Amino acid sequence: MIEAYLDRLGVRPTEPSVADLFALHRAHVERVPYENIEIYRGRPPGIDPAESLGWITRGRGGYCYQLNGAFATLLTQLGYAVTWHVGGVHTASEPVGATGNHLALTVSGLPSPECPDGVWFVDAGLGDALYEPLPVRPGIYRQGPFEYALEPSKVVEDGWHFAHAADASFTGMDFGPVADGVQTFAANHAYLSTSPESGFTRVLTIQRRDADGADILRGCQVIRHAAGGKTVREVSGQAEWLAEVARFGLRLDGINPNTLWAKVLADHEAWLASQKSEVP
Repeated sequence: MIEAYLDRLGVRPTEPSVADLFALHRAHVERVPYENIEIYRGRPPGIDPAESLGWITRGRGGYCYQLNGAFATLLTQLGYAVTWHVGGVHTASEPVGATGNHLALTVSGLPSPECPDGVWFVDAGLGDALYEPLPVRPGIYRQGPFEYALEPSKVVEDGWHFAHAADASFTGMDFGPVADGVQTFAANHAYLSTSPESGFTRVLTIQRRDADGADILRGCQVIRHAAGGKTVREVSGQAEWLAEVARFGLRLDGINPNTLWAKVLADHEAWLASQKSEVP
């Protein structure tokens, strides 16, 4: 299965190195989208890394627990020293801290001039965020059109805070505590993947990074973040929407496209109606 995983990434690493870690990370966020299609359909997959590996090798993606769980497994199999961390993604209106709604990773033992300690923040599960690993040291980092910050967390002891770029899909993420395997996230996954209050059950989203920015399909909206700013447009119908899904490289084997599109459209129209009702 590891060979099939590497086939999808299109990378053939040799031995653990900074260069290969960066190549693997770039390939992962370019070719394995962040997506919640099965959660949105009411059929959430589990977060055991073996199951997530299976989804990825069959042409699908996932969200943080699945993407980072699988990526951590791949890196470990390739000889990297990987640590799982309890993280907490937040928006401006939410409390910060290692809430457990995110699995973050670090890779150690790879010193370089920009990272003398050899510890790297690695994350293939943040959607429109990291394109390449960041040194786990305070600083401002630019990747394509986005400027990030990494600094010691103010609320997590011995932890770190990642600040996302302005006008992105979330504000930041605190991480620090070492996770005791995938079971650490079981309760959070159950809530995020089944609760009617969870954004993952209410809106379909697909996200992918590249060297120049990020693409997002959110409901019926196509969003592009690039050097020129953020553009948002609505798809004109089912054929265009399915073409956008295909552009992310996702295979929807076993999914009725008519049923999926009908749900996406109905939810989008309900959201538009709610926005109009809120206008004074």
